Amino acid sequence: MLTDATGLSLARLTELAWDRFADESRLHFEGAALTGGQLAARVRRLAEGFRTAGLAPGERVVVCMANCPEVGLTYSAVWRAGGATTPVLFLLSEDELRHVLHDSEAAYVVTTPEFLPKVLASAAGISTLRGVVVAGGLDAAGAENSLPLLDFAELEAAPEGELVPRESTELAALLYTGGTTGRSKGVMLSHDALSAAAWAAVAAGKETGEPPTTVSLLPLPLSHVYGLTVSVMGLHQTEPGTSVLMRWFDPAGWLSLAAEHRVEISALVPSMIQMLLAQPIEDYDLSALRRVASGGAPLAPEVAEEFTKRLPGVEIVEGYGCTESAAIISTSPPGMTRAGSVGKPPPLIDVRIEKADGSDAAVGEDGEICVQGPNLMTGYWNAPDETAYALRDGWLHTGDIGRFDGDGYLYVVDRIKDLIIRGGINVYPRDVEDALLEHPDIVGAGVVGKKDAKLGEEVVAFVQLRPGASLTADDIVGYARGRLSAAKYPRDVRIVDALPLTSVFKLDRKALRTQL
Repeated sequence: MLTDATGLSLARLTELAWDRFADESRLHFEGAALTGGQLAARVRRLAEGFRTAGLAPGERVVVCMANCPEVGLTYSAVWRAGGATTPVLFLLSEDELRHVLHDSEAAYVVTTPEFLPKVLASAAGISTLRGVVVAGGLDAAGAENSLPLLDFAELEAAPEGELVPRESTELAALLYTGGTTGRSKGVMLSHDALSAAAWAAVAAGKETGEPPTTVSLLPLPLSHVYGLTVSVMGLHQTEPGTSVLMRWFDPAGWLSLAAEHRVEISALVPSMIQMLLAQPIEDYDLSALRRVASGGAPLAPEVAEEFTKRLPGVEIVEGYGCTESAAIISTSPPGMTRAGSVGKPPPLIDVRIEKADGSDAAVGEDGEICVQGPNLMTGYWNAPDETAYALRDGWLHTGDIGRFDGDGYLYVVDRIKDLIIRGGINVYPRDVEDALLEHPDIVGAGVVGKKDAKLGEEVVAFVQLRPGASLTADDIVGYARGRLSAAKYPRDVRIVDALPLTSVFKLDRKALRTQL
């Protein structure tokens, strides 16, 4: 049995979860454990602290912290006080953070002492900001500033107050996209959208009648839509369970925690899986681990095969989503995975493949992935034209190329903007990358196009070798030539020490293009 997908604010759903799990351990973090009742009491006081400090319904609160209990507490408290959260990754530059603060018209920022100098520098001159809340004490306040500094602990010492009612259709989170084509855009997600996405993910996992999860491990940044939606999933669970939260992913730490806490399920992105494969994973007791959910970026088949070969009792399930869909478009229920596929649309969500002329693609035919469902964004913040274009004809146009097979499984081919057109032939970078990764001495590959006077574009491959490997660029060109058509194989191969990753562990093609 699941709770309702929509119709209740996230604050109301949190109250219901507290009632179910008041005495159950719900969160483990760096040796400390918190029950549902303890979390409830802290959130109720913190929400009243925000309200007393002046937070008005609908106002945005930027949250800039590494993973810690205070992140989730802040989200829940802001929702209970009637506000909306704007999660940002602490790795943002001052300029990027300043853009978010200014564009979101934030009222408050919540951070920790180590990031306070950057926050204060970014906040200078932002007229809507009324204060910075510091979790972990004000001793490290440092630079002078014109903004009031509020102690998180003092806000949390407020008496418990009443929940501020909000409609479930109103703004719950304003998340900023990566900004690969200019300034990042704010994606407006309502309470209903986040709730529906989390509900759909939980419902899909229950289709096979798998026993409930007791312990899960969460290394994903809670500031990213994937991590945020995974955390909201707990509000729809009716069985007790606890989450082990990592401050920041590191492979050795993940393995130690998975063994120590007898973790059954963990959500990862593909680059994290590759980092784990570089570790002696067989040396850890992972006998409780049943499943790893992979999302956020395409997972190379060779990586999935190696992982399941080295951990034969563990299933990798792939999913697919984007910020505009609250992180979910398709998912692979346990025991129903298909190699290379990101699964099927879960309950509530419809997906179609659209050709360039707007018609539906046939089975097996490539086209743009388009989505309908209650999990979709309301729109882009203060960007009506871009909203209308992305949501034209009532469908979210993802900008991703995909196709369906005859059984309704979805395959993501590539990003439309990453497509390379070489001599009039479409070349998908992922096809080239997957072929290169079949070589045992290649552990990473990133493919982009560069301008070519004769062909329009030429294929360039950046390759990371296994330590000790002695492949040359010519060797790699020859290897690729034997596995790809003449139009696809890269003529330009550049061997690098490490491939650049974004702050959420995705391949950074933008950084690769700057190296051309």
